[in-house]
Parts: sequence; structure tokens; C-alpha cells
Amino acid sequence: MYTVIVILILVVSVLLGLVVLVQNSKGGGLISNFGSANQMMGVRQTTDFLEKATWTMAIILVVLCLMSSMSIPKNRMAGEVQDSQMREQIELATPASTAPAAEAPAADAPAE
Repeated sequence: MYTVIVILILVVSVLLGLVVLVQNSKGGGLISNFGSANQMMGVRQTTDFLEKATWTMAIILVVLCLMSSMSIPKNRMAGEVQDSQMREQIELATPASTAPAAEAPAADAPAE
């Protein structure tokens, strides 16, 4: 599920970028190169469509991002693996035998 949402986020992001680039800005934008499209639909209708498409894509992108953050795979096994690895490291660090170590002579004992 998470992978599908990430792929949808990528597709919507690319489409949003394309729609924004096609819009008519103060400098003319890429929409000025498509004169025949403006004659068919009219300049105002094209601008309205592109603005609605931009807002729709932006809303879809936000919703998909929220959905992806809620569906991030929570791997309980990873935590269990880490716990077992820590246990193994502790077991390796501690001596295998439980016999008490030979006692060293006390420091207060008189030297002979």
C-alpha cells in the first residue's frame, strides 16, 4: 500500500509541475506558444481550467502525503531483531562460566 501511494505522489508531482509550467505568467509562460488551443477553448477558459487543475493536484498531493505518513510500514520485527541482537552481544560480553573469579590478595594485607 505504501509503495502505491509513493508512486501516486510521484505521478501527481510531475503532473503538477507540468500544469504550473504551462500556465500563463506575467512573462507569457508556455501557454503563449499554444495559440491554437487558446482559439478553441478561449483564453479565459484555458486559464480557469489550468488554475482548477493546479489546485486539484495540490490538494491531491497533500492528501496523498498525509496518507503515506499514516501508512508507513511499522516493522515490529525490526525491533525484535534489534532486541535479540542486543541480547546476543550481552551474552558474548559476559563470561560463559558463572564460577567466581580467583580473588586477588587484598590491598590491606601486609606484604611479606
